[in-house]
Amino acid sequence: MTTFDRDAIQVFRFVRCGFSAATGVAELAYAFDDGPELVETVTIPGAPFELDAPRAAAVEQAVRLLHLVAGVSYYKAAVPREIRIDGYAIDAATAALMEQVYLNGLGEFAYRNGLDLRDRIRFPVAADPAATAPALALASRALVAIGGGKDSLVSIETLRAAGVEQTVAWIGGSQLIRTCAERTGLPTLNIGRALAPQLFEINRQGAYNGHIPVTAVNSAILVLAALLTGHGQVVFSNERSASYGSLIPGTGEVNHQWSKGWAFEQAFGEHVERTVAADLRYYSLLRPISELAVARQFAKNDHYDAHFSSCNRNFHILGEKPAQRWCGLCPKCHFVFLALAPFMPKPRLVRIFGRNLLDDAALGPGFDALLEYQDHKPFECVGEGRESRAAMAALAARAEWRADALVSRFAREIQPQLDAAELAIGPLLEVGGEHRVPAAVWERVRADFAA
Repeated sequence: MTTFDRDAIQVFRFVRCGFSAATGVAELAYAFDDGPELVETVTIPGAPFELDAPRAAAVEQAVRLLHLVAGVSYYKAAVPREIRIDGYAIDAATAALMEQVYLNGLGEFAYRNGLDLRDRIRFPVAADPAATAPALALASRALVAIGGGKDSLVSIETLRAAGVEQTVAWIGGSQLIRTCAERTGLPTLNIGRALAPQLFEINRQGAYNGHIPVTAVNSAILVLAALLTGHGQVVFSNERSASYGSLIPGTGEVNHQWSKGWAFEQAFGEHVERTVAADLRYYSLLRPISELAVARQFAKNDHYDAHFSSCNRNFHILGEKPAQRWCGLCPKCHFVFLALAPFMPKPRLVRIFGRNLLDDAALGPGFDALLEYQDHKPFECVGEGRESRAAMAALAARAEWRADALVSRFAREIQPQLDAAELAIGPLLEVGGEHRVPAAVWERVRADFAA
């Protein structure tokens, strides 16, 4: 393709989208100005699919929703001021949702690139309000997103205990996630996603690059997959702390995981019920739960100790993977170790990670960021600073941990500066807050996490 000049581009176009029931492949095409198409494909295994008229109409709406959401991966390359949609029109509510997803979901991207997107992202409104989508008599079984970490495994086991029939689903070719999925003993669905190959060349030529709201994209993919595979629930495992970002001096709050937060879940779930299928439920099972409460629940079961990992270096599209499942150097490794430590025997935790991360003074700056001590919360999917401080305070009171380098330093240098009343771990384990969990499942969640 011709040389990519991000500053010369005027228009980002949603060119076309469609789904082939014969192949199970959705095609999503985009372009800058009048340039060549950038075509992404999403493959749902199990084709061919037989779709009656109502299900086919819902699939068409789901593909359009995916087209709009997945476009964020391409739009960010140049962030032009004009957005066009060819082939179909959207109403004001859909445009408002997309502007919310792009503006907030690209918050970290904008901060790192020194961009202000507030007056730049405008989706064109060219349709009257859509009629409410009908119910499709979808089955009650759940399509559950699995990411290879502790959160999704806790959700899967909670749903199993509640008697909910489920299929665990993931997107891409991660062997680690496949191993975790197979370890559950449940039916699996591995969905393929292939980004337009030109995107990597565009990035090499100087396109804007950075974090996108990938959970929003994955949510739209799983909504489409649920319709095609007969699932009436799409379940994610985003907990309470996902709604809180990093507080940047002079900038304000920037949430790395905005599309894992409550604002996205509520808006997206309502949109799916309004425009795709009235009886397709999208929710996060862990929304009213803290990271520490999830860690406590995970620690009750050692079934996945040798298989799970939350280390993001395992999941980069490009780049080095850790020799083991945990690199021990990234914020995710640091936080998961710290969150599990109060609830798990020390030898078991050290065996999982391969070493004691809290006895390495060189890792101090990383843990300081988790504590929000002389630094802001990392741009990663980690818990709130108050959770990290409470976990560290709990360890400082225990003989088996208090001599470790970072725990000892916390007790000596940091804890005296903190309000002791805010370091109690008990209140952070309480279940409560806004959620979209169906009533029958919610009762099981409350019972499990209260135990």
